[in-house]
Amino acid sequence: MDTINILIIEDQHQSAFELKSVLEKNGYNVVGTAPSYKEALTLFYNTPVDVVIIDIYLGENPEGIMFAETISTVPNSLKPFIFLTASKDRHIFERAKLTKPFRFLLKPFNELELLYAIEMAIEKFYDQPNVFAGNQEDTVISNDFLFIKKNNLLKKVNLSDILYIEVENRYCSIFTEREKFVIQISLSKINEYLNNQLFKQVHRKFIVNLQMIEGFSLTNYSITLKKNHTISFSEKYKDVIKNFSVLK
Repeated sequence: MDTINILIIEDQHQSAFELKSVLEKNGYNVVGTAPSYKEALTLFYNTPVDVVIIDIYLGENPEGIMFAETISTVPNSLKPFIFLTASKDRHIFERAKLTKPFRFLLKPFNELELLYAIEMAIEKFYDQPNVFAGNQEDTVISNDFLFIKKNNLLKKVNLSDILYIEVENRYCSIFTEREKFVIQISLSKINEYLNNQLFKQVHRKFIVNLQMIEGFSLTNYSITLKKNHTISFSEKYKDVIKNFSVLK
């Protein structure tokens, strides 16, 4: 499991420090702070970034908007971004709107509003609001990650780190090597979102990550996964098991 990586674009040292402190206190990883357009692009293209928080004015110029315009026009480079600014200029707001930010917040920022904005940015960026909804956890899925809200903290789980998924009625238990998440979703629904080259259903209750398989037994219909995890597979899926090319 990874934390969510956030890039801060802010030229005021104190503001950047306060923002970084709040984010880290709430479990986010700040990959860097950029005080200029040029430094922002360098960090953006050379570090793993999930969300960007942008001050519109860097110095006397609206370089934050320039940055948003740049990443919005380069194919496959866009990430969700939030404007955080002290500017109340209507003309600047209209220009900023054209870049399609996920939120527009005014300084001084409110901690709760900022945290909500980050969650909404991720949810809207992947255009899957409340794909999974439970009493305690909400989840958004991308091609490579699950973004899971657990105990008021948004966590990023690599799909490749998932060992297997156990389905019980309308709930799924997602197991990684170190953690378990329970979310509300049906088997058919979760299958729609998972990469079927990486995940296969092997039982009415189990979906397995093919890359985590270390062996299987046709005698007791069991699959051995990394870290000594064992799950069952059923006769219905025996032919699929035999064709797994990832078995070691």
